[in-house]
Amino acid sequence: MDRCRRGTYPLTMRKVSPSDFLSQYAQGERNFDEIDLREANLFNANLEAVSLQNSDLRSTYLPYTNLNKANLQGAKLQGAELSDAQLYQANLTGADLRGSNLSRATLRYASLQQADLSGANLQGADLYGAKLQGANLSGADLQRADLEQATLSKAVLADANLFRAQNINWTGAAVDSRTVYPDGYRQGGDPPETP
Repeated sequence: MDRCRRGTYPLTMRKVSPSDFLSQYAQGERNFDEIDLREANLFNANLEAVSLQNSDLRSTYLPYTNLNKANLQGAKLQGAELSDAQLYQANLTGADLRGSNLSRATLRYASLQQADLSGANLQGADLYGAKLQGANLSGADLQRADLEQATLSKAVLADANLFRAQNINWTGAAVDSRTVYPDGYRQGGDPPETP
């Protein structure tokens, strides 16, 4: 059974306390797939290269946390606080990030394919080289985000706010009349041509 598909999670997840989780990580454990860390406070933690695939991280508090090269594929991250987090080359394919706060987060070269980022706060996020193919960014706030070399093919940007966002390649992206463009205007129809 493929558990990587969005919405398919084990019926029961192993609940792990934040202190036990951090202790096991400090002892060299990296594989924490399919665990329940809902509402855990992991502020400023070093979790580089951790694997939390298909884990429940809803409303988890992760500002300034180092999640570089982490495997968060298929994770539930609705309402998570990830402002200023380091997610360089993180795998967030198929993750549920609805309503999460990723403001000023570093998502360089991160994989966000098929991720649900609807209503997420990505203000000032560094998305250089990020893979956003098929991602749902409807209603997302991308003001001042850096999207240089990011791939937006088949990404949904309906009602997204891209005011002052930089270096966008619109190829294949889906917008609507509510999408706010980098110049601050709404323009119905197709995305603007990439310079």
